[in-house]
Amino acid sequence: INGAMQVAQRGTSASGQTSVDGYPCVDRFKVQANSSGTFTFSQSTTAPDGFANSFKVDCTTADASPNYLLIFHRMEGQNLQQLKKGTANAESLTLSFWVRSSKTGTYQANLRDHDNGRLIGQSYAISSANTWEYKSLTFAGDTTGTLGNDNGNSFAIEWWLAAGSTYSGGAVPTAWESASNTDRAAALTVAIGESTSDDFYLTGVQLEVGEKATPFEHRSYDDELYRCQ
Repeated sequence: INGAMQVAQRGTSASGQTSVDGYPCVDRFKVQANSSGTFTFSQSTTAPDGFANSFKVDCTTADASPNYLLIFHRMEGQNLQQLKKGTANAESLTLSFWVRSSKTGTYQANLRDHDNGRLIGQSYAISSANTWEYKSLTFAGDTTGTLGNDNGNSFAIEWWLAAGSTYSGGAVPTAWESASNTDRAAALTVAIGESTSDDFYLTGVQLEVGEKATPFEHRSYDDELYRCQ
């Protein structure tokens, strides 16, 4: 929902953000940040061809020793029963998105099952600064732990942008595992927020069943607004 960052009901920009656990601007994309600098989060018009908006993270006060900074997208279990999670026929999932940053290096994205405390992740590289890059990550299905058929916070995507040793001291969870904080950002070689020149953009987010990404499903603004509401 809102993978093209079209809808921002709370406002298009939130500045002076230091300790965050909520939705500063773009609908459905939550931020958690603590002791990692000060940021402006905004709905940006900087976007790859075919898109009008992105979610921008811009550092305004630096912190060279971050605790954590990440973006979430949370999903209700009642919308995910087709994943067949927790069965022998659990489906593979492919996450695709467009990303841009002033800082090259290795980042980490995770899928997190909140109903059962499960985690899987992958690293991805940003190889060219200030350039839009398309990423596609495929994750195995999880035969352990069914998702509740309700409106609870069952499942989430995480994009890690900065992390201290509490979240980066382990290993990338390339197979489904019992969630461990030390594995959630183990791949990170960067920290967005170390410098006031740091920024990060995200758009074109799509999670789908299968082992291949398909073209982004563009939806009308009114359709996306309704889903957000």
